[in-house]
Amino acid sequence: MYLTLNSQSTESELMLSEPQIRATILFKLHKRGNWAASHTAFENIKKGFNERDLGKHGTKTVDKIAKELIREGLIITKPTHYGMQVSLNPRQSGRIVAIMKTYLSDV
Repeated sequence: MYLTLNSQSTESELMLSEPQIRATILFKLHKRGNWAASHTAFENIKKGFNERDLGKHGTKTVDKIAKELIREGLIITKPTHYGMQVSLNPRQSGRIVAIMKTYLSDV
């Protein structure tokens, strides 16, 4: 018996989908306790993702999705002289928890 694998089939199984990346970003901030006044550097959002799980564009995908979450109001920003800081929006906590529960089993 032979197992035939092509690059497209293995990539699709290993790569995280965009909704999974969204949920993971929210979960990372939640796990760190970054709600409202407790914030972290925007660059920290990219840490911990495995490059091969993100696909062709790697951390650029995480950047793009994080900026979408900011536009949607799920993540709030705080500009500082040393860089942009981010935290979860407590007014959107119901939506945030629902997204995390939908795509992650750990929540």
